Amino acid sequence: MSVIAEENVRGGSVFKEISADDEDNQPTEIESLCMNCYQNGMTRILLTKIPFFKEIIISSFTCPNCSWSNTEIQSAGRIQDQGITYTLNVKSKQDMNREVVKADSATTRIPELDFEIPPYTQKGSLSTIEGLLDRAVAGLEQDQPLRNATAPEVAVKINEFIDKLKKLKEGESGFTLVIDDPSGNSFVENPFAPQKDEALSVSHYKRTPQQDAQLGIKAEDEEEKPSNDIDSMRNEVLTFNTNCPECNAPASTNMKLVQIPHFKEVIIMATNCDDCGHRTNEVKSGGATEELGTKITLHLTDLSDMSRDLLKSETCSILIPELEFELGMAAVGGKFTTLEGLLKDIKDLIVSKNPFTCGDSSTSDRTEKLKLFGQKIDKIMAGDMDVHIVLDDPAGNSYLQNVYAPDPDPEMTTEKYTRTFEQNEDLGLNDMKTEGYQE
Repeated sequence: MSVIAEENVRGGSVFKEISADDEDNQPTEIESLCMNCYQNGMTRILLTKIPFFKEIIISSFTCPNCSWSNTEIQSAGRIQDQGITYTLNVKSKQDMNREVVKADSATTRIPELDFEIPPYTQKGSLSTIEGLLDRAVAGLEQDQPLRNATAPEVAVKINEFIDKLKKLKEGESGFTLVIDDPSGNSFVENPFAPQKDEALSVSHYKRTPQQDAQLGIKAEDEEEKPSNDIDSMRNEVLTFNTNCPECNAPASTNMKLVQIPHFKEVIIMATNCDDCGHRTNEVKSGGATEELGTKITLHLTDLSDMSRDLLKSETCSILIPELEFELGMAAVGGKFTTLEGLLKDIKDLIVSKNPFTCGDSSTSDRTEKLKLFGQKIDKIMAGDMDVHIVLDDPAGNSYLQNVYAPDPDPEMTTEKYTRTFEQNEDLGLNDMKTEGYQE
């Protein structure tokens, strides 16, 4: 870690982009003990950058004496603002080939077998679903000789359970795979991108104080600081220190409470990095969750629609029915931008920043499909494609400018609806008690 700190002080970075032509970005070799035969082997460590994962540390160990090998991957980037849960219904043999990034802090569960791999019991890995099952089987089989000698009954039950895992790997029956990562740095591949994957559901959540303590963000006994008075925030810009999401250098974030005409108050946060020049902004609602959800549908009929102001909260989903495209809540965070700016963000997220469009993860069919999707987004921004944009926000905190105000907009409809139980669950409203909570 001292080497990393020294490089950052000098303004450089030990994390280099992946490139076959970069002779400087070579792995560091360290002689280390083999935990299989207890003789010396070789560990190779590479600090690099790959799409989506930002900075990572890849380590690989090989032993020339017993041929035992092991690989690990660790995130060296920042912890995400929210935790993430992936729920995948594995129905076919093809699903076993989905690529999975599992961080150290992630919990892996298979509800049908009442099976769970707790966090921090395995190192982070870049694998497939089949690889996760193989790793679980290998872990259970590791101590079986000892169990056969000391606890035969337990060994028999574990053998039965191992057989169940192997049957799942062979695709004899479907099952549900749940990966819950409070750090937000795990990932499950969507092979149908940019279309929605019906078998995969992704949900973001706010971490508990206990999860923050596990991740080292704050101590368990740390008390919450009293919030600032809202009235004092309206006329000032608050600044607090943070780290750049791109280069991890110290940066500052500015926060301001702004009133949007004919709507409500929002909090705008902007981060500027003087080291690498990266800039980012995010918008969060400054008010309460509305009693009803809001669904805004705009029919794009003119190029001037691209300049409409738009507020997308982090709970808002985006749909383009003509492209069979749906972007779930929190995917691009809260945004206060124009319609054109939102479409550019969607294109960057799906096409440019997709980790499965480059390297060993990419396939020609997938790359061509995503390239075609990007061309369709370009046509929409150029006004050459007749589509509808749908903003569906169950919290009711999103907004799209009506250019005909105060008259109704003939190309835009706004629908208020009652949230479902599942939507209230995602927003954390089902367990929220506002009356009689002292009883």
